[in-house]
Amino acid sequence: MTDRTMPTVRLGESGPEVGVQGLGCMGMSFAYGPSDAEASRATLERALELGVTLYDTADAYGAGENERFLSPFFAAHRDEVVIATKFALSIPEDEPTKRIVRNDPPYIRRSVEASLARLDVDEIDLYYMHRRDVNVPIEESVGAMAELVREGKVKHLGLSEVTAEELRAAQAVHPIAAVQSEWSLFSRDIEAHVVPAARELGVALVPYSPLGRGFLTGGFTQADKDLSGDDFRRTMPRFQGENATANAALLAPVRTVAAAHGVSLAQVALAWVQQRSAVHGLPVVQIPGTRKPSRVEENAAATRIVLTQEELELLEPIAAQVEGDRYADMSFTSFGRE
Repeated sequence: MTDRTMPTVRLGESGPEVGVQGLGCMGMSFAYGPSDAEASRATLERALELGVTLYDTADAYGAGENERFLSPFFAAHRDEVVIATKFALSIPEDEPTKRIVRNDPPYIRRSVEASLARLDVDEIDLYYMHRRDVNVPIEESVGAMAELVREGKVKHLGLSEVTAEELRAAQAVHPIAAVQSEWSLFSRDIEAHVVPAARELGVALVPYSPLGRGFLTGGFTQADKDLSGDDFRRTMPRFQGENATANAALLAPVRTVAAAHGVSLAQVALAWVQQRSAVHGLPVVQIPGTRKPSRVEENAAATRIVLTQEELELLEPIAAQVEGDRYADMSFTSFGRE
């Protein structure tokens, strides 16, 4: 069944037009415990049937394995999908919680060539700087990325976890189509500076983890008890111990709104993020991750939910009450640089 009724929006002033909800593909082969390749492939196909056209991956997801996994799907639907991948973040196999960030031009060039080979494509639609290396001027890094556009290896540029000042500096070198940062009922830091800057510059926001890495769905309460031993979320402070207990209590108003609409907690969380577009006046394309066709159907259906002003006000206080950082090590995010 094909139902491409999902609205579309343009990423940036001259970027690609995509469905208002994309798909985060990381969990299909990385970070969130055991996965089922057959179910993940079915999820990709179902997402496309529903009008999802932006597919998000990165070279860091399973040391390139995620890009390889997605390659056959992209080959079968090359003219229908927008491929987004990233460079800059290296994760040692023997230290899965460690991050090494590089933005130097020679590294960028090696990274894009490797991603092109794994994806088996001639050109990447949207190429992100995954994380910011403050030791390399952003103008130098974006300049190297712009060369890839001129060479036909990349169509559009994106940034992830940058500050408003860094976004402005990058935009002065080359048009930026999208900024990817965590944005959800639990994480709203970017609203202070990054979102206004993006609106001013005509840059779209691509929120990752709009479901709070699954916590906002009520799918788990304590990471160490409810998730497999190799699940990356077990390292995240807000999902552990007293933090997790306190944060679980914050879902009460989400449950109230979900009951009023007859929908799931996940759908309320996604509807809230989508309405940030109208609230802040800029394109917003969130990329919830899933590896089950039934979940991608549920997520896509959230694009048709409109929360009332009263419901938005009920959900408003949640983020300020969240306990614990997003990551155990916040140094490789934009936190503290704004």
